[in-house]
Amino acid sequence: MQVKVYNQTGEEAGTVELPDGVFGLKWNADLVHQVVTSQAANRRSGTAHTKSRAEVRGGGRKPWRQKGTGRARHGSTRSPIWKGGGITHGPRVEKNYEKKINKKMAKKALSVVLSAKARDRELVVMDDLNFPEAKTKHAAQMFRKLSGQNELAELAKNKSILVALFGKDDTTRRAMRNISRVTVDEARNLNTYEVMQHKFLMLPKAAIEILAK
Repeated sequence: MQVKVYNQTGEEAGTVELPDGVFGLKWNADLVHQVVTSQAANRRSGTAHTKSRAEVRGGGRKPWRQKGTGRARHGSTRSPIWKGGGITHGPRVEKNYEKKINKKMAKKALSVVLSAKARDRELVVMDDLNFPEAKTKHAAQMFRKLSGQNELAELAKNKSILVALFGKDDTTRRAMRNISRVTVDEARNLNTYEVMQHKFLMLPKAAIEILAK
C-alpha cells in the first residue's frame, strides 16, 4: 500500500510504500477486542480497598449481654450488618486484574489496527519531525498547515492525535506536550490500546522501519 508523505509546511513530499505485513492485514474484531481489554485491565492500579470487620476501628465491647434483653445476640458493633461495620466481599488492594496476552497476539492486533488506520486515511506519514526549538507555536503551526490538505482536514477539528517518534526527541516532545489532544510516544512503544484511543496516528517516515521490525 502506498500513502502520501507530508512535510512540516503542510505540502506533499512524495509517497512511501507501507509493508503489507504491518499495514496490509484484514480487520479482526475478536482479536483486537481481546487484546485491548487485556491491556486496559493490565493498566488498572487496583487502589479501591474496603475494610473488613477485623480492620474497622472499635467494636471490641459486646453491645449488650447475650441473654435476657429480648434482642438478637451480637458480639460486636463492627459486624457487617451494622452501620459503621466492616464490608463483606468489597474490593481489596490485593486483587490482581492482570490478564496474560501472548506476544504473537499483541503484535498481530497492533498490525491489524495499524492496517485499519492506513485504510481509513487516519495514518499521517511525515517526511521528518524536526523543530528548531521546543515551542508549542511550532507544533501548532504544523498541525494548522497540515489541516489545509483535503485528506487531513479533520486534524483541525479537535481530533486526538498520537505521534510516534523514531526515537528519543525531547525537542519535539516538549513542543507538543502543551497541546491537549496530542500524545507523543516512541514508535517502539506503540500498543493496540494506545493506538485505538486516538483518531489519527502520525509518524515520521523513518519510524515505519521500527514498526516493521
